[in-house]
Amino acid sequence: MHVAHLLQDASLGLRPLWSEEALLRREISGVTVTDLEDPARFVRPGEIVLSGLVWWSADGGPGRAERFVRGLREAGAVALLAGEETHGSVPGDLVEACARHAMPVAGVPADVMFRAITDTVYLRQWGDLSRHHAGHDALPEHVRLLLNGLVAREAGPAEILAAAFPPDPPAAHLLTSAGRTVAATPGAGPAPVRVPAAGSDGGVTVAVDTDADVTPYERWWLHLPDAGAAPARLLHEITAVLGRCQEALVRRRRAVRRAADGLGAALTGDDAGEVAAAARACGLPAEGPYRVVAADAGARRGDLALGALAEAVGRTGPACAAVGRLPGGTAFAVLPEEAAAGLAPVWPPVCAAEPGTLVHAGLSAPSAGVAGLPGALAEARYALAAARTTAPAAPALADATGLTSLDALLTGVPAEVRAAFSRSTLGPLLDPADASAAALLNTLEVFLAHDGSWARTAEALHLHVNTVHYRIRRIEHFTGRDLARLSDRLDLWAALLCRTEPDGGRPVPAPRRARPTTSSAR
Repeated sequence: MHVAHLLQDASLGLRPLWSEEALLRREISGVTVTDLEDPARFVRPGEIVLSGLVWWSADGGPGRAERFVRGLREAGAVALLAGEETHGSVPGDLVEACARHAMPVAGVPADVMFRAITDTVYLRQWGDLSRHHAGHDALPEHVRLLLNGLVAREAGPAEILAAAFPPDPPAAHLLTSAGRTVAATPGAGPAPVRVPAAGSDGGVTVAVDTDADVTPYERWWLHLPDAGAAPARLLHEITAVLGRCQEALVRRRRAVRRAADGLGAALTGDDAGEVAAAARACGLPAEGPYRVVAADAGARRGDLALGALAEAVGRTGPACAAVGRLPGGTAFAVLPEEAAAGLAPVWPPVCAAEPGTLVHAGLSAPSAGVAGLPGALAEARYALAAARTTAPAAPALADATGLTSLDALLTGVPAEVRAAFSRSTLGPLLDPADASAAALLNTLEVFLAHDGSWARTAEALHLHVNTVHYRIRRIEHFTGRDLARLSDRLDLWAALLCRTEPDGGRPVPAPRRARPTTSSAR
């Protein structure tokens, strides 16, 4: 289906506002409905984007329109359909931005439901697939009425899926993008490890379209291992019902998330009574043990971190948990210790559902009960900083209980603080233009790595022991430290660990420690 086919559909009454003939011949791969001001991360190449323009306002309109359309263009969207109900018409700022970025745009009249547009796209796409099922390509009327009733009373996806394929249901799995099984038909057997591409296992995989804003990690997919088990039109109708089911779940989840956000605010305060009350509002018992997780996905990606964390927590299946945001926007979760133990193995496959986004997380040590959650949150945030430092180019989850060495502990210190400590402690030894300073710094590294042994340091550096003595005295002079004292040695060792690369972000690899010996001779 091309963009032109959709714009020319008289039943929709779309109002073309700007386009070029060549752009109208582009193929439509799907539809995304969003009212985010920066929706690019949720848009797939080839998709039509539907927006009610709730994000737009006259104040700063041109800038907002420019960012919105530029994001669509970079994400590979093929056209924008803008709802006219919110502002009475499509703002001129938005039309001009679309023209600048070669993005076809049309207005959607207030009386046209977005659902009608998505139905038109998917029915046209799947029509060719279901021709050989002519006459058997729709839900029976009594099943349709049953499913509508289930949605109206907000039944869960498992109940809806069980009722959708009477009387002999085929194997079918409802999965999230991250591979979590949301529901399955009775007797469906083991679910796939991840969402299969259509036809990759001989089956069929259909996206569940929904008007709810869900992150890529939480998108639903209906997978049937046997592609011939149900006609495409039937699957379309079932996924449409499942989409309404997900919308209802998202609406109910908002109240749960508000309670969790309240807990996040209490955890960053100093009132123990508020923490206890907020935990009760989230359904958390006073006694644990609990662990806290903190996660982020970089600047302006709080929704993605929250979605990834919620999906990971969902895959561990805790009896009770709270997932929300801290006042600064960082995603967090409180969950029982036994469930938290399963986070590490599920974190990579969850993050793989959106490979272009780096989500880092930190996990606290266990907290005996609700009273210890503020401290556990501090640990989780520290572990989060360590995850960002040790794996800046890949998603990672760091466990605070694993920070058992000095170099591991220091990874949670902000890069700026590490660099400042290193500069103030090592002083002129860090001068890159001074060759003698570089020699002294190297001597310090080897001396500490060999546990302060003069002889082994001299051997490692191919120097006379007297030369090592001279250099150590010079180091003590420049740093004001006495290398005969353990506390000063530790300070200098920490300063070496805190050095950063020239870009200021990555720590310099730790000096290699020598094998311990029983001798402490200097």
